[in-house]
Amino acid sequence: MSVVAASWARVLANLGWSVRTVAGAGPVDHLLPALAIRATVPPTPAEVDAALDGADLVVVENLCTIPLNLPAARTVAACLRGRRAVLHHHDPPWQRSEWAHVDELPPVDPAWLHVTINLLTEDEMRRRGIPATTIYNGFDVDEPAGDRDATRTALGVGPHERLVLHPVRAIERKNVPAAVALAEALDATYWLLGPAEDGYEETLRGILAGARCRVLHQPSPGSMADAYAACDAVAFPSTWEGFGNPPIEAAIHRRPVVVGPYPVADELRALGFRWFDPAHPDLLAAEIRHPDDELHDHNAAVARAHFGLDRLADDLRRLLDAAGWPRG
Repeated sequence: MSVVAASWARVLANLGWSVRTVAGAGPVDHLLPALAIRATVPPTPAEVDAALDGADLVVVENLCTIPLNLPAARTVAACLRGRRAVLHHHDPPWQRSEWAHVDELPPVDPAWLHVTINLLTEDEMRRRGIPATTIYNGFDVDEPAGDRDATRTALGVGPHERLVLHPVRAIERKNVPAAVALAEALDATYWLLGPAEDGYEETLRGILAGARCRVLHQPSPGSMADAYAACDAVAFPSTWEGFGNPPIEAAIHRRPVVVGPYPVADELRALGFRWFDPAHPDLLAAEIRHPDDELHDHNAAVARAHFGLDRLADDLRRLLDAAGWPRG
């Protein structure tokens, strides 16, 4: 989500807005620890008002959507009543069984706009009486390629060793067993980038210990572009995602990707992407042996048409102009 927030900040700045970032942790302009996911005390209204002082528009990234810090969400919503705000929704509570009982999110106010990251969520919100607009995530489709050889050397991966990248945090819905099984079927090394979260540590240890392939569990020694350059294929067999950035990033970096059957994947696939099915690793193996330039040209063109920063800028400009909200 931080990647998406950064892309919005970049585009809003290019549209003429002066952007100030506020968060509970991380390299931001205004640090308010009480907004953090694990904060034990919510922010006071005075603290929130001070953080937002002078803002003509407030963009709320998922805080008022997912109940990871519900007291903070309540305070922020109260402080935003009557103010221009865009509530950017990634995963509303009804999409997760553990939060389905939470019915106070997202909050609503006549002064606010609601933006979803997929049409599925837009429709679900509309059926709950909340009009929303879908704006797909935006990406730098002209990002330079990473350094394949240097990254593989840093990882200790040989020049002829197949490498399957799984660029996710390790949680249940990311379907680590399926990604490991894919690497096994390809006689490849499995590379998991992110840490285990949400109590998945013990489960992950068991899965990786039982893997019948070499396993790397570490961040990229360089950039994400380097990680994509280093791999031969990308695994993304998730059972649920609000969006799923890796398949788009794989298209930009010209890597074949296996994508699981989560609902929003069908929505994105309908735009024209050609992805590999987890049930047919033999087709992916053939692609790795003999890369299909036409396939990668096609996927890169789909990514450029639907997910570039220029498209994001156009969508945000239309949204704000329709609301009659002047730029910075």
